[in-house]
Amino acid sequence: MSNFCQSGLPLHRRRFLGLSATLAGGLTMGVWGAGNLTSRRSAKVALLPCKTYEIAALKETYIKAFDLLGGIGHLVKGKTVTIKLNLTSTSFRPMFNRPAGDSYMTHPHTVGALAAVLFKEGARRVRLVESTNSRATLEQTLRLGDWDVDALNALGPMEYENTRNLGLGREYATLKVAGGGYMFSSFQVNHSYADTDVLISLAKLKQHATTGVTMTLKNLFGVTPNSLYGDQAGREDATAGRGPLHGPGVAADGNALKVQLPGLKKGYLDFPADGGYRVPHTIADICAARPIHLAIIDGITTMTKAEGWWCGDVGYTEPGVMIVGIDPVATDAVGMAVMGFTDTGARRGTAPFAVCDNHLLLAEQAGVGTADLANIEVVGRSVKESVHPFPGSPLQKKG
Repeated sequence: MSNFCQSGLPLHRRRFLGLSATLAGGLTMGVWGAGNLTSRRSAKVALLPCKTYEIAALKETYIKAFDLLGGIGHLVKGKTVTIKLNLTSTSFRPMFNRPAGDSYMTHPHTVGALAAVLFKEGARRVRLVESTNSRATLEQTLRLGDWDVDALNALGPMEYENTRNLGLGREYATLKVAGGGYMFSSFQVNHSYADTDVLISLAKLKQHATTGVTMTLKNLFGVTPNSLYGDQAGREDATAGRGPLHGPGVAADGNALKVQLPGLKKGYLDFPADGGYRVPHTIADICAARPIHLAIIDGITTMTKAEGWWCGDVGYTEPGVMIVGIDPVATDAVGMAVMGFTDTGARRGTAPFAVCDNHLLLAEQAGVGTADLANIEVVGRSVKESVHPFPGSPLQKKG
């Protein structure tokens, strides 16, 4: 990763939606009303071939994608840009005789190349965030995972925050769900998700055992801190996962959760108790509370059937694409189509949402973006040229 600083091509500039500032709880936060969310009427998504994790190739792909979208200069210049990683665990366990970044985790080179382009475009600082199941700092965790953190730090002002609890903040920030929400009216989160100008969701192109697919929208499920929404909720030293968001407030030991999940709407226990209902609706609420400004899906190499090594019968595949958009719902919809699931409005019972509700459709109905491929302009390479059928997709069955 020592060549992050290689120069790239200039980007065209375009004004994007920014965050209007207000003070809440001592933090500088954005105001996100329904009118500020991405329009459901139309969207543009860049879909480009990318066969390698070499830094130079990744930077070139990012530059081309941003150029096709109109440039990112006005989005990031002089701004704090936060990148939500998708580490899924902190074991960094290899799969398929390959590093974790090749299959189920954010690949370190996708971060390094992205940060290099962001700094070239004038970003004031770049902050990496993830809620991990470790009490170590995020920087320490990345070093343990053999990330070249020194090379990242050489790019410019870099920050790292493990958002599983308060972290470096003095208090949690409260983000209200635009439109009132399905299950949550608000969320309490680490300050990093509020004290920022731009949020990028950097995800892998994957299927998921609970939510059917997982890309940039599902990636934000990890915004919820373990200390408030996990099996050990109520403890600042909590590291356990988010079981209470999957079921009716039951902790890991099987006992009733002793704390109320922040922002939970009245009547929560009356909602269906299965994760296939609760997780997708929670995802839609989080994305309405903490909008994504730039959605990026790494589909260079990945895994099939599920989201991690713990899921059992899984496989390895090489779609060879990068997908980038301003509208995260549209970006994920294009990702679904590349996976061979072209019915992006599919209901529960239809692949890939065999056992769950469609969180893309829920997010669209909440005003977060558009899931309808007919209203998405795909630029760069077409879905037809890029399709790489995953298990269970109609296209794979036909093949």
